[in-house]
This record gives sequence, C-alpha cells and structure tokens, in this order.
Amino acid sequence: MCLRVIRNAWHFYYALRLVFKVVCGGIGIALLTP
Repeated sequence: MCLRVIRNAWHFYYALRLVFKVVCGGIGIALLTP
C-alpha cells in the first residue's frame, strides 16, 4: 500500500517535471522566434 503510494507520487512528479520542461521549452521557442 505505502509502496504503491510512493510509486504513484514518483510517477506524478516525473510527469509534472516532463510537462514543466515541455512548457518552458515552448515558451523559450516562442520568445526566441519573432
């Protein structure tokens, strides 16, 4: 039970970091391209 919660939290953190990286990359590209 506890291990499953930790695993779900880890996957959620990994997905959140991936989305954050994609959003930051998109904003950077939008700012760099006129």
